[in-house]
Amino acid sequence: MISLTVNQKACEVNVSPDMPLLWVLRDELNLTGTKYGCGVAQCGACVVHLNGEAVRSCVTKISRAEGQNVTTIEGLSQHNDHPLQKAWQEIDVPQCGYCHSGQIMSAAVLLRENPNPTDQDIDDAMAGNICRCGTYLRVRQAIHLAADVQHNKDGK
Repeated sequence: MISLTVNQKACEVNVSPDMPLLWVLRDELNLTGTKYGCGVAQCGACVVHLNGEAVRSCVTKISRAEGQNVTTIEGLSQHNDHPLQKAWQEIDVPQCGYCHSGQIMSAAVLLRENPNPTDQDIDDAMAGNICRCGTYLRVRQAIHLAADVQHNKDGK
């Protein structure tokens, strides 16, 4: 048994230690918001947080997550009201939507580390997230909007 905390809930899974975290989340825990894109850590559709760090769950072995804290898109906020989730809706970012859970999870780390990013900061941080629909300009706009919302909420 492998024990970990997923979205603030203790979990135990009986899987091979080599199983990718992505498949544990999707197949064992039924958390399907994290998507399979390429399987080789190149597209970003599978990004989750491992102890607050953005990781590609398709290549992260479950053994690495043992005893650790994992946050998926389902756990980013209790009512889908994280400033990024709200900004994504307001700007109408998704076209097909497939990549956007990974996009949002990457953006959440960016905003935590840099609450007032420039366009270049956003482009650099999001470079590893591929959107086949090409919504990159709306992604950048939504990140700026979420940064403004967080800035005003925090009073900084």
